[in-house]
Amino acid sequence: MPPGKRALDDRVALVTGVSRPGQIASAIVERLLASGATVVASGWPAHDAEMPWGTAPVELPIPVARHDLSDPMVPGAIVDDVLAQHGRLDIIVAAHARSSHVGLADVDAAELDACWSTNVRSVVLLAQRLGAVHAPASADHPPTGRVLWFTSGQAIGPMDDEIAYAVSKGALHQMTGSIDHALAPRRIIANCINPGPVDTGWADDATRAAVREMFPDNRWGTPADIADLVEFLASDRGAWIRGQVINAEGGFDRFTHRSPLTR
Repeated sequence: MPPGKRALDDRVALVTGVSRPGQIASAIVERLLASGATVVASGWPAHDAEMPWGTAPVELPIPVARHDLSDPMVPGAIVDDVLAQHGRLDIIVAAHARSSHVGLADVDAAELDACWSTNVRSVVLLAQRLGAVHAPASADHPPTGRVLWFTSGQAIGPMDDEIAYAVSKGALHQMTGSIDHALAPRRIIANCINPGPVDTGWADDATRAAVREMFPDNRWGTPADIADLVEFLASDRGAWIRGQVINAEGGFDRFTHRSPLTR
């Protein structure tokens, strides 16, 4: 890399799920900006208002638009808006998710559909539209196109009390290779990240202490830990990694002791 040039100079990125401070999405926005990218941020505070943690204003050096990604028309429209504003779109980091705390006995069709539309369908439609509009890099340059999304370790340990959420995250896990293969001719790389437990402020003191002991470094993951990985995967240095589900859990040992996150 030439002296003074940053890893993501001249790239344009869209980051979704930017609704609260101290979250993975917010850390990713800040990291991509620091790496030189032009970043468009999107969030949906209405979902947070339904959750126990509630809403809080996000303080970032860029504005955060509001988009309801459960609407099937919205993913493509966001991509087109970024293209209209900036002339290109290279990177999508789909960090949004609908949380759902309902077990198998009580989950209903409406909740299953809500998690599917927000967590899975929207990501497929974002990837589809990026594939249609992305201008591939020249053959002598590593591909600049990226789509990254997040799963939640449901393939490693059960999530009994979050059935609709776990099923949707399982779909994100399983679709990774297929979406990446479909986007490869457009020189777009797709990967999925399982961040493990990340301290974003939602856990109570007892849960935080119990989970901390399940890490070899005796600490939770942080949003910055995950932003490190996203920055790498989005850069030219990460171009050889494609179609992978990456368990970036910091050695989280969910089996030695029963995790309070698995009930």
